[in-house]
Amino acid sequence: MLRVESVIGNISEPDMAELLHRVGHHGHVEVLEVSGDDLERHRLMKTTRSGLTVAIALPRDQKLSDGAVLHLDEHRAVIVRAGEQRWLRLRPASATDALELGYHAGNLHWRVRFDGEMLLVAQDGDARIYLDRIAPMLSEHRVSLVEDAA
Repeated sequence: MLRVESVIGNISEPDMAELLHRVGHHGHVEVLEVSGDDLERHRLMKTTRSGLTVAIALPRDQKLSDGAVLHLDEHRAVIVRAGEQRWLRLRPASATDALELGYHAGNLHWRVRFDGEMLLVAQDGDARIYLDRIAPMLSEHRVSLVEDAA
Protein backbone atom coordinates (compact mmCIF):
# COMPACT_ATOMS: atom_id res chain seq x y z
CA MET A 1 0.00 0.00 0.00
CA LEU A 2 1.15 3.50 -0.85
CA ARG A 3 0.32 6.31 1.60
CA VAL A 4 -0.05 9.80 0.13
CA GLU A 5 -0.18 12.91 2.31
CA SER A 6 0.25 15.64 -0.31
CA VAL A 7 -0.10 16.39 -4.00
CA ILE A 8 3.34 16.80 -5.58
CA GLY A 9 2.23 18.65 -8.70
CA ASN A 10 0.30 18.20 -11.95
CA ILE A 11 1.31 16.44 -15.15
CA SER A 12 0.48 19.59 -17.11
CA GLU A 13 3.44 21.40 -15.48
CA PRO A 14 6.40 21.27 -17.91
CA ASP A 15 8.99 20.19 -15.32
CA MET A 16 6.68 17.53 -13.93
CA ALA A 17 5.85 16.26 -17.42
CA GLU A 18 9.57 15.80 -18.13
CA LEU A 19 10.11 13.86 -14.89
CA LEU A 20 7.11 11.65 -15.61
CA HIS A 21 8.38 11.05 -19.13
CA ARG A 22 11.66 9.75 -17.69
CA VAL A 23 9.88 7.51 -15.18
CA GLY A 24 7.73 6.17 -18.01
CA HIS A 25 10.87 5.07 -19.86
CA HIS A 26 12.68 3.55 -16.89
CA GLY A 27 9.89 2.64 -14.49
CA HIS A 28 6.15 2.51 -14.29
CA VAL A 29 3.46 5.21 -14.25
CA GLU A 30 0.40 4.11 -12.26
CA VAL A 31 -3.01 5.62 -13.00
CA LEU A 32 -5.51 6.13 -10.19
CA GLU A 33 -9.01 6.63 -11.61
CA VAL A 34 -11.12 8.93 -9.44
CA SER A 35 -14.73 10.03 -9.92
CA GLY A 36 -15.66 13.71 -10.00
CA ASP A 37 -17.26 13.38 -6.56
CA ASP A 38 -14.10 11.84 -5.10
CA LEU A 39 -12.02 14.81 -6.26
CA GLU A 40 -13.59 16.81 -3.43
CA ARG A 41 -12.52 14.31 -0.76
CA HIS A 42 -9.38 14.71 1.34
CA ARG A 43 -9.33 11.12 2.56
CA LEU A 44 -9.71 8.30 0.10
CA MET A 45 -8.55 4.75 -0.53
CA LYS A 46 -8.50 3.52 -4.14
CA THR A 47 -6.69 0.98 -6.27
CA THR A 48 -4.74 1.86 -9.43
CA ARG A 49 -5.41 0.17 -12.75
CA SER A 50 -2.52 -2.20 -12.07
CA GLY A 51 -3.62 -3.12 -8.54
CA LEU A 52 -1.64 -0.82 -6.23
CA THR A 53 -3.71 0.34 -3.25
CA VAL A 54 -3.30 4.07 -2.56
CA ALA A 55 -4.37 5.59 0.77
CA ILE A 56 -4.78 9.35 0.42
CA ALA A 57 -4.93 11.74 3.38
CA LEU A 58 -4.53 15.32 2.10
CA PRO A 59 -4.34 18.47 4.21
CA ARG A 60 -7.39 20.76 3.97
CA ASP A 61 -5.56 23.26 1.75
CA GLN A 62 -4.95 20.66 -1.02
CA LYS A 63 -7.37 19.00 -3.42
CA LEU A 64 -7.19 16.19 -5.91
CA SER A 65 -7.49 17.15 -9.56
CA ASP A 66 -7.25 15.49 -12.95
CA GLY A 67 -3.55 15.03 -13.63
CA ALA A 68 -2.46 15.39 -9.99
CA VAL A 69 0.84 13.64 -9.24
CA LEU A 70 0.61 11.78 -5.94
CA HIS A 71 3.91 9.91 -5.95
CA LEU A 72 7.11 10.20 -7.94
CA ASP A 73 10.42 8.42 -7.61
CA GLU A 74 12.85 6.94 -10.13
CA HIS A 75 10.90 3.67 -10.36
CA ARG A 76 7.24 4.65 -10.09
CA ALA A 77 4.81 7.51 -10.40
CA VAL A 78 1.13 7.68 -9.46
CA ILE A 79 -1.15 10.12 -11.24
CA VAL A 80 -4.86 10.87 -10.90
CA ARG A 81 -7.26 10.53 -13.84
CA ALA A 82 -10.69 11.98 -13.26
CA GLY A 83 -13.69 11.15 -15.40
CA GLU A 84 -13.64 11.08 -19.17
CA GLN A 85 -10.58 12.33 -21.03
CA ARG A 86 -11.00 15.87 -22.38
CA TRP A 87 -9.39 16.84 -25.68
CA LEU A 88 -8.33 20.20 -27.08
CA ARG A 89 -9.08 20.33 -30.80
CA LEU A 90 -6.50 22.41 -32.68
CA ARG A 91 -6.66 23.23 -36.39
CA PRO A 92 -3.47 24.50 -38.07
CA ALA A 93 -3.97 26.99 -40.91
CA SER A 94 -1.36 25.44 -43.22
CA ALA A 95 0.96 22.47 -43.58
CA THR A 96 3.84 24.58 -42.24
CA ASP A 97 1.77 25.52 -39.18
CA ALA A 98 0.85 21.85 -38.70
CA LEU A 99 4.52 20.89 -38.65
CA GLU A 100 5.33 23.60 -36.12
CA LEU A 101 2.36 22.64 -33.92
CA GLY A 102 3.41 18.99 -34.06
CA TYR A 103 6.97 19.96 -33.18
CA HIS A 104 5.75 21.85 -30.09
CA ALA A 105 3.41 19.03 -29.06
CA GLY A 106 6.29 16.54 -29.27
CA ASN A 107 8.73 18.71 -27.33
CA LEU A 108 6.13 19.33 -24.64
CA HIS A 109 5.35 15.58 -24.44
CA TRP A 110 1.65 16.20 -25.05
CA ARG A 111 -0.45 13.10 -25.66
CA VAL A 112 -2.10 13.60 -29.04
CA ARG A 113 -4.25 11.94 -31.64
CA PHE A 114 -5.38 13.03 -35.08
CA ASP A 115 -8.83 13.77 -36.47
CA GLY A 116 -8.55 14.69 -40.14
CA GLU A 117 -6.70 17.99 -40.31
CA MET A 118 -6.99 18.58 -36.56
CA LEU A 119 -4.58 17.73 -33.78
CA LEU A 120 -6.31 16.59 -30.60
CA VAL A 121 -4.35 17.16 -27.40
CA ALA A 122 -5.26 15.19 -24.26
CA GLN A 123 -6.13 17.84 -21.70
CA ASP A 124 -4.80 17.17 -18.21
CA GLY A 125 -5.78 20.18 -16.15
CA ASP A 126 -6.75 23.65 -17.28
CA ALA A 127 -6.84 24.26 -21.05
CA ARG A 128 -5.13 27.63 -20.50
CA ILE A 129 -1.89 25.83 -19.59
CA TYR A 130 -1.76 24.29 -23.07
CA LEU A 131 -3.01 27.32 -24.96
CA ASP A 132 -0.45 29.59 -23.28
CA ARG A 133 2.34 27.38 -24.67
CA ILE A 134 1.17 27.99 -28.26
CA ALA A 135 -0.12 31.55 -27.71
CA PRO A 136 1.92 33.10 -30.55
CA MET A 137 0.49 30.62 -33.04
CA LEU A 138 -3.03 31.29 -31.79
CA SER A 139 -2.69 35.08 -31.80
CA GLU A 140 -1.27 35.03 -35.34
CA HIS A 141 -4.19 32.79 -36.44
CA ARG A 142 -1.80 30.06 -37.54
CA VAL A 143 -3.65 27.67 -35.20
CA SER A 144 -7.24 27.86 -34.06
CA LEU A 145 -9.02 26.19 -31.17
CA VAL A 146 -12.08 24.32 -32.45
CA GLU A 147 -14.92 24.25 -29.95
CA ASP A 148 -17.02 21.10 -29.78
CA ALA A 149 -20.63 21.55 -30.87
CA ALA A 150 -22.95 21.12 -27.92
